[in-house]
Formats: sequence, structure tokens, C-alpha cells
Amino acid sequence: MQSIKLTYPITETDSHTVTEPQVMAIGEFDGLHLGHQEVIKRALTTAKHLRTPAAIMTFHPHPKEVLGQQKYTQLLTPVDQKRRMLERMGVDTMYLVSFNPDFMQLTPEQFVENVLIPMKVNTVIVGFDFNFGYRGAGTPDTLCELAQGRFAVEVVRPYQQGGVKVSSTLVREHLQKGEIEEANALLGRRYTVEGTVVNGDGRGRTIGFPTANINLAESFVIPALGVYAVQVTIDGEKFNAVMNVGKKPTFVADLERPTLEAHLFDFSRTIYGSAISVEFIAFLRPERKFSAVDELIAQIRRDADRAKSILTALENN
Repeated sequence: MQSIKLTYPITETDSHTVTEPQVMAIGEFDGLHLGHQEVIKRALTTAKHLRTPAAIMTFHPHPKEVLGQQKYTQLLTPVDQKRRMLERMGVDTMYLVSFNPDFMQLTPEQFVENVLIPMKVNTVIVGFDFNFGYRGAGTPDTLCELAQGRFAVEVVRPYQQGGVKVSSTLVREHLQKGEIEEANALLGRRYTVEGTVVNGDGRGRTIGFPTANINLAESFVIPALGVYAVQVTIDGEKFNAVMNVGKKPTFVADLERPTLEAHLFDFSRTIYGSAISVEFIAFLRPERKFSAVDELIAQIRRDADRAKSILTALENN
């Protein structure tokens, strides 16, 4: 899959990278949840029918971050992870558009004339709630009107699960409450973060539960503080684990940022510097402060046993 960065205004050099008409799905696609997957699958199906490439146009930074909503500095699927997922889905090209002040000021008409037309779109695929142009003035109906027969527009209906519309906002809300199973159901996959194993303070080893301390590779949404049953992948090999997401209140006062520490079961290798991905399976309990280290150790032992039980049952199903 090609990955091409675009900055407005689109130059002749940019447009010359497009050698043939293409089907293009447009959206932020943060999370690539089941609703997003419906839009992308429609693009892939239409592209196959027309025998043209299938492309995705997405944006960075998140438009809502640029508009001042700071929680969107953390993403469900940061750029690199999103790129790999789209490639696995079979997308031919991902266009990553810089959502800068110039781009924000585009009218719907300018977006069509100065962005879509130069990119030789044959068909544009959008979700039912797609908005574009300054202050989101453009809608799917606007897009159809502005196409003027130069490209087709396909609008994908809302994807619902249990009578509720699947959305990135709803996924975030579930994660922030520790509702991992509910978030995973909307994603159609396990919520996954990625990073590198780094040196920690070594305290886990001294109390009998050595941990892999994870430095996140990108700015991921971090689920609710607490303890989770997880599966981690290192060098292509998957391991069951229990992980604490938190600020270590038993040992540290007012830690600024939460840490991610995974205790891998039946594991003794040295993995500092290794790439690691973590799939969240189940929320076990909120983080809490213990009055004594022995009390903490006893609770970790119970957490590990419960995580093992959950993960073993999962593997046997």
C-alpha cells in the first residue's frame, strides 16, 4: 500500500502521483470500528467492480484536536497503526491530509474543485454523517450536488449494534469506563496499543512479579486506570499477561502520567528494547492504594489468577 502525505493546496506534483481514476473513501476513521469498516469495505467492493484502485483519504491531526478538543490528541488508531490496518484490509493508497488552518478554511466547493477533482476520483464513499468544508457546512447531499456528474457518490448507512449507532465517541466512552468487552464489540477486534519495552524502577521483580514497562509508540487513548487481563505480542509470539494501567499510588504520590506494566505469565526472557503490542481482553478492577506491600502482593496474586482463568477460558473456546 502506498502512503502519501498531502498538504493543501494540492500541487501538480501531488496530482501527478494519481495515474488513473480511483475509488476513494473519506473520513477520519479513528478506531476503524465496525461502522468505518463498512465504509471501507464498500470502497473495496466498488473498486473491484470498476477495476480501479481503492484509496482512503484521512486527516492528521484529528480535526477535533485542531478545533480545540484536547482529548483528541490521544487516538484509538494513531497514524502508523491505522496505516498497517488499512493495508491488511486491502487498500491500495492512503492519503494523509494535513488538517491545517488553510485546509480548515476550505468551502465545500473548494474541497471538491481543489482537492477531489485533482485526485481523479471516480467514486467517493462516505458515511451518512460525513461533513466537510468550513465549519462542516458540506454534507453527503452537498457532495452529490457538487459532483455534477464528474464522480459518483455512495453514502453508507449508519452501522448499529444492539440498536445503538457504532461510533468512535462511544468506543472512547467505553474505554474510559474500563468497559473493554463493550469497546471491543464495537471495534470488531481487541483494542490494541503498541510500544517498546523500557526499563522501569524494578520494583515488580523485587515483589515477585516482574513486569514489562511499556513506552507507547504513539499517542493512544489509554483506558481507565486499573488492572486488565491482556495478551501481548513480542517478536511475533503471543503471551498471556496481567497488566496494570495506573499511577502506582502505593509507592508514588501524584505521578503525572499513567504507566503501563504487564506481567507475562511463565516468562523469563530479557526483552528491553523489544517492540510490544497489547490487546485488552477484560477489566479486572480499578487501581487502588494499598496500606502495605504485603497487601498489594496478595492482590496481584489474585489478579494474576483471575487473568489466567479468563485467558485460558478464552483460548479453550
